Parts: sequence; structure tokens; C-alpha cells
Amino acid sequence: MTPSAIELAARADDYRVARYAAAAIALSLVEAAIPSPLPGVKPGLANIVILVVLARYGWRDALWVSLLRVVAGSLMLGHFLAPGFFLSLTGALASLAVLGLAARLPARWFGPVGLSVAAAFAHIGGQLALARAWLVPHDGLIYLVPLFAVAALVFGLANGLAAARLLADRDAAAL
Repeated sequence: MTPSAIELAARADDYRVARYAAAAIALSLVEAAIPSPLPGVKPGLANIVILVVLARYGWRDALWVSLLRVVAGSLMLGHFLAPGFFLSLTGALASLAVLGLAARLPARWFGPVGLSVAAAFAHIGGQLALARAWLVPHDGLIYLVPLFAVAALVFGLANGLAAARLLADRDAAAL
């Protein structure tokens, strides 16, 4: 018996997810080069891509783009299966869960900015929960919550505004 090769046919959806994942990965790599005043405080630039994908193509595609970004970005940065990888994965999964719930709410209440802020808070909440349970099993971590909450609010607003602008530009071009 001769071994046979399995052929997978790529669809247009696969190429689209790959393009968006590549953009999100590139933004993650750029962000990794930006010095941070406090470990874990980053602008989350790749989340702009996730918000655009969510708005245009739905939660499933946003999930794939986000997970590909986390895995490929950690491989490229040499952090795969390190604590930072698990923190990033936990934050991504928490924010995706919130996005999945909030995307079902009326758009006038949860547009790109509202979704971004909610996702940013979920992201940092997931990371802090994992850090408390695994890396820093001490109640002193609670003193960092206000700082991380301010960062989540500021970066959530900025990323949401950027995503809203990208979505509005595309909608205007379609007219």
C-alpha cells in the first residue's frame, strides 16, 4: 500500500482569514518592539483588526484571526508556551467571549468603540485572573487593577475609534 497525500483545498474565506491574521500578527510584532512602562500594559493594536473582522465577517472569523495571531505571534517572538503566551491566550479568549456576547446586543449600544472597551476590560480581567491563580498567588496583585483598568479604558477607546474609522472609510468607499 502506498501512502497517499491529503489535499486540502483553500477557499476564499481561508485566504481572507490568513490576510487579516497576517495583519494582526504584524501589529503584534510592532507592538512588541514598543517599550512598555509596566509589563502587560500594551495598546493591543492587533485588536483593531479583530474588531474589523468581527464587524465585517462575524465572530467565527474573528476567533480564527485572534487565535492565529496569538499562536503565530508567540512563535515569532519566541514566547510559545511561556507564561506570556498563556496570558495572551487567556486575554484573547476572554475578550472573544465578551465580543461574542456583546455582538448580539443592539449596535447603537455596542458599536466598535463599546465592543473594544468591553473586550479590553475582559482581556485584562482574564489576564489578571490567570496571573493571580498561577503566576502571582498573592492578593497584592489587586493593587494593580486600577492601573490596568485605566489602560484598558484608554486603549479600548483608541482601538475602538480606529476600528470605527476603518469601518466607516470602507462603508463610504462602497457608496
